[in-house]
Amino acid sequence: MPRSIFAFPSLFTATLLMLLGSGLLTTYLALRMAAEGAAGQAGWLMAAHYAGLVLGGKFGHLMISRVGHVRAYVAAGGMVSAAVIAHGLLPWLAAWLPLRFLIGLGMMTQFMVVESWLNEQAEPRKRGRVFSMYMTASYLGLVLGQLVLVVRPALGLEPLLLVALCFSLCLVPVATTRRIHPAPLKPAPLEPRFFLKRVPQSMTTVAMAGLAIGAFYGLGPVYAGAQGLETREVGLFMTTCVLAGLVVQAPLGRLSDRFDRSLLIRLIAVALALSVLPLGLLPRPPLALMLAVGFVVSLLLFALYPLAVALSNDHVEQERRVALSAMLLLVFGVGACLGPLIAGELMSRGVPRLLYLFIGACALVLVWRVRPQDVHGLHRVEEAPIQHVAVPVAMAGSPLSVALDPRVDEAVVQEQMQGGAAGAGSPPEQEDATDVDTAAVDTAAVDTAAGDAATGESAGKGDDGMSTQREAAS
Repeated sequence: MPRSIFAFPSLFTATLLMLLGSGLLTTYLALRMAAEGAAGQAGWLMAAHYAGLVLGGKFGHLMISRVGHVRAYVAAGGMVSAAVIAHGLLPWLAAWLPLRFLIGLGMMTQFMVVESWLNEQAEPRKRGRVFSMYMTASYLGLVLGQLVLVVRPALGLEPLLLVALCFSLCLVPVATTRRIHPAPLKPAPLEPRFFLKRVPQSMTTVAMAGLAIGAFYGLGPVYAGAQGLETREVGLFMTTCVLAGLVVQAPLGRLSDRFDRSLLIRLIAVALALSVLPLGLLPRPPLALMLAVGFVVSLLLFALYPLAVALSNDHVEQERRVALSAMLLLVFGVGACLGPLIAGELMSRGVPRLLYLFIGACALVLVWRVRPQDVHGLHRVEEAPIQHVAVPVAMAGSPLSVALDPRVDEAVVQEQMQGGAAGAGSPPEQEDATDVDTAAVDTAAVDTAAGDAATGESAGKGDDGMSTQREAAS
C-alpha cells in the first residue's frame, strides 16, 4: 500500500473525527426537532451551520494570522465542543441557531488548519493521493456519524456527549503533532463577475447542488422519521444515502474523463428528477424501497458538485483556479443556506415527501439551464479535458483544499495564497463582454432559484477521439 496513505495519519484522523461528530450532530438535531414537534424549523439549524461555514473563511484566516495554526485549531475545537454541550443545557431553538452558527465557524477554521498542513507538506507527486485520502476520511466520518444512531438510537443527551467527545479527541492529533507549522496563508481571491460570465453552467450546477444537498442533510432525517421509521432505521437510511456519495466517486471519475461533462451533468439531472419520484409521491414507502431509492438519489445528487468542479477547471486558467475554488464553495454555501429554509417551509405544510420533490425541482432547473449545445469552447484550456479528481464532500473543507488538487499548479498556489507577490498573483484582465454569446443564458431565472448564486456554464473536450466539450456562453 502506498506510503503516502499513512503520511499524515494525525491529520486524517482529526478530519475523520470532526466529520463523525458533525454528521451525528446534524442527524440527531433534526430528529430531536421532529420529536418535539418542530420539524418545520429543522431547516433553520442547517442554514445556520452553513452560514457559519461560509463566514468561517474570514474568521479562520484572522485567527490563524493572530495566534498561529495549532492555537487557532485548539481554540476553534474548544469553541465547537462547548457549543455542542450547550445544546443540552439550552434546549430551545432560539439558542440552538447561534450555537449551530458557531459550530460552522469553528469547523471551517479547523478545516483550514488541517488543509494548510496538507498543502505545505504533501510532496507534489503525491498530492493526488493525499487529496483522495482526505476526501475518503471526510466521507467515512460522515458515514460513521450516521451509524452511531443505528447502534445507539436514544435521543437523550448521550449523542451530544459523543459529538463533544469526537470534537475534543480531534484536538489531540493536531495539538501533539511534531510537524513543522505551515506558513500563514492569505484568503483566496473572489471574482464573482468573472466566473459567472466564464463558467455559468458550473455555477448553476453548484448552486442547485447546494440547495439540494443542504436540504437533504438538514431535513433528510425529518423526512425519514415522518415515514414512521424508528431512530435506528433513520440512521440506517442516512448511512445508506451518505455512503452513496463515497461510492459514486470512482465510476464518476471514469465517466467524466471520457464524455462531455456538460452533457453528463444534464443526463444526471434528468435521472435525478426521475429517481426522486417514488419517495416524492408515495406517502408511506416500505423501508427497503426507501433505502434503495435513497441510495440511487444520493448517488446522482453527490455526483453534481465534483462534475461542476471538473467542468469549470476545463475553462479556467491555472492562475485563476485558487479563486475558482473559493467561488465554487461560496456559491455552494449560499445554496446550502437557502435549501433547508425553502424545503423546510414546504415540509411544514404537512407533506414531508415534498423534500424529494424539491430536490427534483432543483434537478429540473439543471435540465433546463445546462445546455451542451450552448458551449462554444472559446476559453477551453489547452490541457482540457483535465483529469477528473474526486473532491471532499462540498463544505467539508475550505478553499485551501484546492492546493492539494493535482489540477492546480503548486507554484500558482504558493504565489496567490502564501503572500509574496500577492498583487502579482492578480489574474489577467477580464475578457471583453463581446467574447461571449449573450443570447445563450437567461440569468434571471437562475438568480431567482439559487439566490443570485449562478447561471449556466459548460466545458470542452479535446479533439483526440473524446466527445467534444464546448464552453457555455454567459
